[in-house]
Amino acid sequence: MTIRLYDTDARQIRDFVPLTAGCVSIYLCGATVQAAPHIGHIRSGLNFDIMRRWFDYRGYDVTFIRNVTDIDDKIIRKSAEQGRPWWAIGYENERAFNAGYDALGCLPPTYEPRATGHITEMIEMMRGLIERGHAYEADGNVYFDVRSYEGYLELSNQDLDDLRQPSGDNETGKRDKRDFAMWKSAKPGEPSWETPWGRGRPGWHLECSAMAHKYLGTAFDIHGGGIDLIFPHHENEIAQAKAFGDEFAKYWVHNGWVTMSGEKMSKSLGNSVLVSEMVKAWRPIVLRYYLGTPHYRSMIEYSEESLREAESAFARIEGFVQRVVEKTGGPVEAAAEVPPAFAEAMDDDLGVPQALAIIHTTVRQGNSALAADDKEAAVARLAEVRAMLGVLGLDPLDPHWAGESDRGEDLHGVVDTLVRLVLDQRQSARARKDWPAADAIRDQLNQSGLVIEDSPSGPRWTLGPR
Repeated sequence: MTIRLYDTDARQIRDFVPLTAGCVSIYLCGATVQAAPHIGHIRSGLNFDIMRRWFDYRGYDVTFIRNVTDIDDKIIRKSAEQGRPWWAIGYENERAFNAGYDALGCLPPTYEPRATGHITEMIEMMRGLIERGHAYEADGNVYFDVRSYEGYLELSNQDLDDLRQPSGDNETGKRDKRDFAMWKSAKPGEPSWETPWGRGRPGWHLECSAMAHKYLGTAFDIHGGGIDLIFPHHENEIAQAKAFGDEFAKYWVHNGWVTMSGEKMSKSLGNSVLVSEMVKAWRPIVLRYYLGTPHYRSMIEYSEESLREAESAFARIEGFVQRVVEKTGGPVEAAAEVPPAFAEAMDDDLGVPQALAIIHTTVRQGNSALAADDKEAAVARLAEVRAMLGVLGLDPLDPHWAGESDRGEDLHGVVDTLVRLVLDQRQSARARKDWPAADAIRDQLNQSGLVIEDSPSGPRWTLGPR
C-alpha cells in the first residue's frame, strides 16, 4: 500500500510517508486569473484531482489547497487596456476556471484562497524575513536577498552566478540584480495596500508562501504545479518560507505541459484552446479522458486526431457499461476494491497509463462474458470497471456525468423519436427477410454518425465517434 511519487527536489521516485499518519496535505498552485483557461491550464488541476482521488481511495484524510492569484502585472495591464476594474477581470476569469474544473469533473478543493485576501499574512512574513536579515526595503519595494539563503536554487539545480532573475517594471533599489521582489511599491492608478514600508501590492511568489503557511502550517506533505513553475516561482517560495522558519513542502510534484507544435500551450503564443469552446465541441468526459490518462509528468501534444482517438477509446469503455446495465435492467454498484494490478500501477507514481490498460483488459473480459451470455461474470467485470473509473473520475454512471453523453438533452428526445421510426422500418424489412433493405437502412444510419446495435430487447442506438 505504499504510494510512491516522483519528487522534483530529490530527482527520483520516493516512498510517500505522510507527516501525520493517515493524512495528506497538498498545496497546488492554481490559476492566475488574467484570462479564461485553456486546456493546458486545466490539465494541472485535473492531474492533481486524480492524485487527490487516489489518496482518498487509499484511506487518507486529504486537505487540498488550490490558490487563486487575483492580482499581478498581467491583470493590472489588462485593467488599464480594457478600462475595467482589476477585480472584475479577476473574478470573471476565476469563475471561468471554476466552470472548467467543474465541467471536467474535478472535485472542489478543501479551501481556495485568493491572494488579495491574505495581505496581512504577507506583511507578517515580510516583517519576519526583514528581522532575520533575509529581506530588505528599498524605494517602497521589499526584496528577498537570495545570497542570504544557502539552499537557494537547489530545486531547479541552477548556479547562482549564472542566474537571470525575471524582473518587473520599476523594481528599483536592488542590492543584487538576482534578488526578487516580494512586495512592489504603489504606482499611480494601480491597486495598493498599506504596509509598514508604504503602499504597494504583492509580488507573485510571496502569496503562496504565506497562504501555505496559513492553511497547512509550517510543514506539509506535497506542493504541486506545472513544470514551468519550478523556477522562479517554486524556487522563490522555498527561499521565503524556509528563511522564515518553515519546513515547507516535503515532496515537490510537477505535471507536464499540453503542447502545440512542440511548444507549451500559451496565450502569448496565440495557440491556446479555451476550455469553454472545447466543451462545446467535445464531451467533457472525453476531454477528461484525453487530458487525464497520459502520465502526469509526460507532455501531451494537442491534436484533433488524438482527441478522436481518446473519444473512440472511451466509447469502447462506455459501450460495455451501457450493455451490462441494459442486460441487468438495473444499477450495478462499483466494487469495494479495485483490482490489485490497477492499485499497483496507481501506487507507482500515479501510473494512469498502466492502470488504464487494466481497465481496457477488464472491459474485453466483460464483453467476452456478454458474448457467452455469462451475466454473472459480466456484472462482476462492470463492478471492477466502475471502481477503477471512479478513481479516475471517469465513471459514466456517476451523477456528475448524468445525461452528459446525450450531448444536449433537449434534442435527444426528438432525435430518439426520429431514429425509432427509421429502426421500425428496418425491423419490418428484417421481418420480411428483406436483408438488403435492412442493411441499407443500417448503413445510412451509421453514415449519419449513429451506431446501431441489436440486443435481446431490440435495436439500440448511440452516437458514434466523430
